[in-house]
Amino acid sequence: MQPKPPPNYLAGYPAALTEQVQHLIAQGLLADMLLKKYPHTHEVRTDKALYDYVLECKARHLRNAGQLSRVAYDSKLHVIHNALGTHSRISRVQGANLKTSREIKIAAVFKEMPPEFLRMIVVHELAHIKEREHNKAFYQLCLHMEPDYHQLEFDLRAYLSYLAAGGTPLWSGTQEE
Repeated sequence: MQPKPPPNYLAGYPAALTEQVQHLIAQGLLADMLLKKYPHTHEVRTDKALYDYVLECKARHLRNAGQLSRVAYDSKLHVIHNALGTHSRISRVQGANLKTSREIKIAAVFKEMPPEFLRMIVVHELAHIKEREHNKAFYQLCLHMEPDYHQLEFDLRAYLSYLAAGGTPLWSGTQEE
């Protein structure tokens, strides 16, 4: 049985752009570029801190969206399965009422990443509260909440490509001073 090739995190981007990223990885330059652009990690380390962080972002941009019942880091989410975060909506009947429970789970790898990457993934998962599909309205909502959304997503995908090529994690163990 053949081993699976690593996921192509840059699928859908123009070939010239993906080739440029692959070239930077091969030359050993991508890591330094990312560290220069994103030198620090965030301080949102616990599930409670993540819950507060997500609620603050939600209050700022999606005040009228439904309540979140749970927000947590999830060590079972692996970027290898292309899941950086998940959102779920579960409806249950309780007596005569229909109760909806909304949860957001963020891959534990985001505990030690730059604040920009955490913000991007939180914005992505919050946008799913209003828009389930990755459509034009979804990305417009992401841009409303984070104007640099597309650049941050690309940089994160470049970083994941670097890791898939055997690169070592750049921010593990680092703290913002």
